[in-house]
Amino acid sequence: MPSTPPKNVRTRPLIAAVAVAASLLAAPGAPAWAADLRIGLAAEVTTLDPHFFNSGPNNAFHHHLFDTLVDVDASGKLIPSLAESWRVIDDTTWEFTLRKGVRFHDGSELTAQDVLYSLERPGLIPNSPGSFTSYTKPIVAKEAVDAHTLRLKTEAAYGPLPLDLISIFIVSKKAAENATTEQFNSGAAAIGTGPFKIAEFRKGERIEIVRNDDYWGPKPEWDKVQFRVLASDAPRLSALLAGDVDLIEAVPPADLAKLRRNDALTLAQHTTWRTLFWHVDQFRDDSPFVTDKAGRPLGKNPLKDARVRQAISKAINRQALVERSLEGLGQPASNINSPGIFGYNPDLEVEAYDPEGARKLLAEAGYPDGFGLTIHGPNNRYINDEQVVQTVAQFLNRVGIQTKVETQPLSIYFGKARASEYSFALLGWGSLASDFTLRSIVGTPDPDTGWGTWNWGRYSNPAVDTLVRSALGSVDEAKREDFSRQAVKVALGDHAVIPSHHQLATWALRKGYEYPGRIDEFTYAHEVRSVK
Repeated sequence: MPSTPPKNVRTRPLIAAVAVAASLLAAPGAPAWAADLRIGLAAEVTTLDPHFFNSGPNNAFHHHLFDTLVDVDASGKLIPSLAESWRVIDDTTWEFTLRKGVRFHDGSELTAQDVLYSLERPGLIPNSPGSFTSYTKPIVAKEAVDAHTLRLKTEAAYGPLPLDLISIFIVSKKAAENATTEQFNSGAAAIGTGPFKIAEFRKGERIEIVRNDDYWGPKPEWDKVQFRVLASDAPRLSALLAGDVDLIEAVPPADLAKLRRNDALTLAQHTTWRTLFWHVDQFRDDSPFVTDKAGRPLGKNPLKDARVRQAISKAINRQALVERSLEGLGQPASNINSPGIFGYNPDLEVEAYDPEGARKLLAEAGYPDGFGLTIHGPNNRYINDEQVVQTVAQFLNRVGIQTKVETQPLSIYFGKARASEYSFALLGWGSLASDFTLRSIVGTPDPDTGWGTWNWGRYSNPAVDTLVRSALGSVDEAKREDFSRQAVKVALGDHAVIPSHHQLATWALRKGYEYPGRIDEFTYAHEVRSVK
């Protein structure tokens, strides 16, 4: 989802780029093998309150201090966390069994009451800039069967409940019940069960955490971890090359080749959950950025014709896009979610680059000479996003679609795109389930249910809606995934959106450290290892 961490390219310089260029020639010193770790973050952690602001950077950091009932591994698969198991009692009742002997940082034992309170708390926080209540709203009743067992009820059958719960951090009821967000930020109320404890929080600058020696899971290797907020590319890279940090996230794509040649560094990469695709206007007869080749109104909207949408898809050389515009930091996409994500349909193939086939489809649709189209995208959100938009424009020009480009900062772009002001617009989306993505991206817009909130082209297909509802209403995981895959096949067979690519996330580390990378792009200190 869009709240996941932003692009690999930042714009707020703290150190001159020329210093980076010079330091690329220098090799950072070897690790001292102290049990301390230093990480350069690409975005600010704005709060230690795990229920106040739902954003990717916040959520990634909160996993150091707090745990959830259910978690996901590095590839996005559900795994037990504070709940050692869960099961379906009936279509609307789920039972979760907690681990015994789990203790909060203050020594108190985790019980079902702490979990029940943690599920209530997101709805009690006023003025949240990004609420977590979308994950708790499906729960209409909850009870503690005993100290380590709880049952959650939903109004109707709802299969994704365990997936929702990966986003709700469990806090100590005793510590949090009367605490404000400011008291969390001071550290006084930031009492979790996670692998680390908070030592210092300087918002916008640095955070220091220390190992929780009583942690219920595998003990972290590090006695102490310091996170430095280095939101701009230049200072983040300089800090790594100078040996001031041991690991950085969001490696600048333009520097990858140089970093690969630096024997004092290693790189870690992982396909992310973020898939980029094009929204296409399918609801207006007079689309605002579609014209004839002379720039005059066309009189009708060719994008409503599935043959035209398929022609556009065939015109895009995704492999060349990945290699040239993304500098290898991507993978051509055939789905709206990344491989390995729940509901990904492996039977769908990447649309073959076929400019001649694209021209034939345009002719069949009544546009043998093409038409005019302005395409839109952000210029500060995704990896090399402006270059991606420019490259796609070149591909479309080659098949007769006379294309112009307009890119904008995210702060302007998203508002206009969500208001459906564009005809053809780029969006990146991250989710751990295809039915979630389909509901938001291609579900028929409905403000009462929240469906289609990111359906910029206002695509609508009752068959897709029915399959997505069937998926979301299946508590049988196999049936749910089957419905999801069917829905993906129907929607993309209709070219509801045009998939482009899956992003690759890159971390750079000093020699002697390793990190497996994660599909959610999160950086976890407890998953960093020393290699001696």
